[in-house]
Amino acid sequence: MFDSAVTHQIHTVLHMASIKPHAGGYRAFLCVAGVRESKVFRTKREAAAWASVREAEIRNAAGKSPGEKHTLGEALQKYGEEVSPGKKGKRWELVRLAAFERSLPVTLAIGKVTPALLGQWRDGRLKSVSAGSVIREIALLSHVFETARREWGWISANPLADVRRPPSPDHRSRVITRGEVIALLRTMRYTSGPVRSVTHAVACCVLLALRTGLRAGEICSLPWCLVYADYVTVDGKTGVRDVALTPKARRIIEQLRGFDDALVAGIKTATLDALFRKYRSRAGLSGFTFHDTRHTAATWIAQKIPVLDLCKMFGWSNPAMAMVYYNPSASDISKRLSARPALHQ
Repeated sequence: MFDSAVTHQIHTVLHMASIKPHAGGYRAFLCVAGVRESKVFRTKREAAAWASVREAEIRNAAGKSPGEKHTLGEALQKYGEEVSPGKKGKRWELVRLAAFERSLPVTLAIGKVTPALLGQWRDGRLKSVSAGSVIREIALLSHVFETARREWGWISANPLADVRRPPSPDHRSRVITRGEVIALLRTMRYTSGPVRSVTHAVACCVLLALRTGLRAGEICSLPWCLVYADYVTVDGKTGVRDVALTPKARRIIEQLRGFDDALVAGIKTATLDALFRKYRSRAGLSGFTFHDTRHTAATWIAQKIPVLDLCKMFGWSNPAMAMVYYNPSASDISKRLSARPALHQ
């Protein structure tokens, strides 16, 4: 039962809200301060009570600034619904946005989020994840604030602009050795015949990555219609590009023909990553990831083609990226120097 105060509110709101019979009970229509809302309730009393409470909320918010009206959680949700779907990495971005709800004060008004609060959040994250992960999280969160500032007009300044970023970690320089590749393929029982199992498909994906430098997502999303005689066209992290195929890379792709009608690999990226880690562990190996096949491919291929061709193949607009991925050992360089003809004095 409602007390006298609520009853009074109900009687008052009946004159301001329109409540009409509905198939599901009663629908309450409300128009306050330019805001129009409606909702269906089982009884007329429930509809009137909702209208009363909702009217008070709207009138209370009417005098507030956008930064006071909207919470950080609303900004994260709106960004995930309107901005993330247009990005190639939307899947992982949505995962990060959901994770923010567990580590950030999402009920706080977005206009009250301060650099000091975000600095505390950064320090807390650094205790549980790597600096690289925190840098990526800050980049995403900063774009949420920038979108709220520029496009939605919710805030006048980005609070992350004054928050210090963690130092960037050193670039990975792990190159998978040929011995490790052989051990991994042996554990997967790889053969040069047609692919008939998921494990065999994973083994072919590893070899294709080593021969081309393709990322896991690029391999798993590659359709047969974009496979040509001596190259493939991929839509990757840096856009669409053509990637040249060696005869060995072409033979690996042909092994996969028939395993899936639409896609070359026929497996999802998550499956590829999980099985790669599983068989790496079974082979007694460690210290490298599937993405390190890209470092390895760059190191091998760089010895055969000019650096600009390498950049074109790998999708780098800045040649400096070649130095990040090209990681020969000093012993390898020494061997190549020793194999060259002596310079004339």
